[in-house]
Amino acid sequence: MTTNGKSNRLAKEKSPYLLQHAHNPVDWFPWSEEAFEIAKRENKPIFLSIGYSTCHWCHVMAHESFEDEEVAAILNEHYISIKVDREERPDVDHLYMTVCQAMTGQGGWPLTIVMTPEKKPFFAGTYYPKNRRYGRHGMMDILPRLAGKWKEDRERVVETSDQIVTEVEQRMLSNLKGEISENTLDQAYAQYEELFDSTYGGFGDKPKFPTSHNLSFLMRYYHRTGKELALQMAEKSLDAMQRGGMYDHVGFGFARYSVDEKWLVPHFEKMLYDNALLAWTYLEAYQLTGKTKYSRTAEEIFAYVLRDMTDPAGGFYSAEDADSEGHEGKFYVWEQDEILKVLGLEDGELYCDLYDITKEGNFEGQNIPNLIQHDVETFARLKGLDPDLLSETIGRCRQTLFAYREQRVHPGKDDKVLTSWNGLMIMALSKGYKVLERPEYLEAAAKAARFIVSRLRRPDGRLLARYRDGEAAFAAYLDDYAFLVWGLIELYEASFELEFLQLAVELNGQMIELFWDEEHGGLFFYGSDSEQLFSRNKEIYDGALPSGNAVAAMNFLKLSKLTYDARLSQIAKRQLQAFAGSVERYPTGHSMLLIALDYAYSPSSEIVIAGDPESGTTREMLATVRQGFRPHSSVFLVPPGEEGEKVRQFLPVVQDKQAIGGRPTAYVCENFACHSPITDLEELEEVLHSS
Repeated sequence: MTTNGKSNRLAKEKSPYLLQHAHNPVDWFPWSEEAFEIAKRENKPIFLSIGYSTCHWCHVMAHESFEDEEVAAILNEHYISIKVDREERPDVDHLYMTVCQAMTGQGGWPLTIVMTPEKKPFFAGTYYPKNRRYGRHGMMDILPRLAGKWKEDRERVVETSDQIVTEVEQRMLSNLKGEISENTLDQAYAQYEELFDSTYGGFGDKPKFPTSHNLSFLMRYYHRTGKELALQMAEKSLDAMQRGGMYDHVGFGFARYSVDEKWLVPHFEKMLYDNALLAWTYLEAYQLTGKTKYSRTAEEIFAYVLRDMTDPAGGFYSAEDADSEGHEGKFYVWEQDEILKVLGLEDGELYCDLYDITKEGNFEGQNIPNLIQHDVETFARLKGLDPDLLSETIGRCRQTLFAYREQRVHPGKDDKVLTSWNGLMIMALSKGYKVLERPEYLEAAAKAARFIVSRLRRPDGRLLARYRDGEAAFAAYLDDYAFLVWGLIELYEASFELEFLQLAVELNGQMIELFWDEEHGGLFFYGSDSEQLFSRNKEIYDGALPSGNAVAAMNFLKLSKLTYDARLSQIAKRQLQAFAGSVERYPTGHSMLLIALDYAYSPSSEIVIAGDPESGTTREMLATVRQGFRPHSSVFLVPPGEEGEKVRQFLPVVQDKQAIGGRPTAYVCENFACHSPITDLEELEEVLHSS
């Protein structure tokens, strides 16, 4: 995004989003004390614009307004302009998004805020064109009017900003009093049943987000109650999302959301966090149902991430843009003639018939490949084709189309490494290794974890939030700690390398020290050692990402049981109770906390296998344990010799567990009582089946 050869202050930044604006005629500042000091000295309001590099409407507003000399002239004369990458400064984004929602009833990106030099807002909105259009005010209307108000009636503007700050602070009181219990899970299920779209899957109206933690909760509810509809809602949604155009049937991976109710038309950007969370949920669906279509989807997600989103040093990139060559979705859509030419007439017609590709197109005159009308098996029956042969043919066609598509201009890639989102992908890949026994998944997860430890921790151990181009920056937020600890717990259970569990315990303790609210319970979004904004909020609502507080609750529960830490057990109880009022008012908005609640109220089990990890019997026992859907179980391996002694010293739960007669031995313990030691694989299967 350039309009002239000059660069502004953003040229010195590392964020791909800020660098996109480094040659705007707007005299941008990054979020910094320098900007606010100049605003105070020059007595100017702040124009704050928040977005991210793969945001389509951020690109549109940048092109229409921030690359425009007229708009830039007004901003440079009357305002101090600040650009923020929401993925680098989610603390700033969360706070001012709450402002926008309080003032306008809605939010989104780009986020537009005008505020005093003291960071108190008095105007909020999202996307604005340069000039008024379709009833929407334009920048050329808004900017002069607000600048005039600031000059002519500053006292009134400041008074308004104080009122807004008071309102926002009241909105951010997340410690609402209430009661949660096992009945809360039933209330949530009833609400999901009401919201469920029985025609197309998912919940509510368009746009539809994948929000996989909703589906993971429903699978746990089915596991808890046996209610078939809970599983049916989860499966229908998983099937619909994978068959729709939101899934990239040529290159794999999911887009951020669907703009329509059928899951056909995606918002084409791909986010690391969506793909991590969806892989986790599809793996759980495979564990619960045994249906290979779910494991295959998870494998394809991982193929995409390891191919396109992995730094050679081990970290995972953040996102891929929706746009290429200035057009949303151009990289992903097809014309029918193009496919017939690439695949040849026979294969081309078969592929087009299956994937809903027509001359007229299903999206703005072009085509998004999808399987909404029929899947491969149904299509094979309709056409009288052998399903295996058809799958083989379609797989070959996909590879040919992928190779052809690779020659196109790719969408932009945001190659910064975020600790929080990497934590989620470490979790998902670790889960993938446990379920699918693919060594490359474990290798990638461990490499990413070591990348974070080596590149994103200060010498004093404080975690940092973002790495790019050799620079780690920004004191980590709650999500960074909570998601990474989750990933490390899963990585330990995949690798049984004690260092990962020890690190999870260490970082969890650091998180409590930096973020815990001793008075009311719960965790603040940013640490006590970070920049203090006008309000220190706690996030509990689950959006596209689960809240850090909810993931932390799950971590507290698991780690307290693994380490027999009584204090952590009490913190876990306070954590659940701290947000009881919020959950009680709107259960389906807190699906990850419901997952933690389900764990807290379910009989837990610990499965310990004492034996040589290289032994075939040990590996068979582990595979048996990992096959089923056991969301309330933890698995441990106690190797022989010195390594086993280290495990026993760190984990009281395994202290008395020994290999009997030198043979790999399994111990299945439930509610603090253990079955007799098991050395026979069939007996282990029977015990697991009955428990």
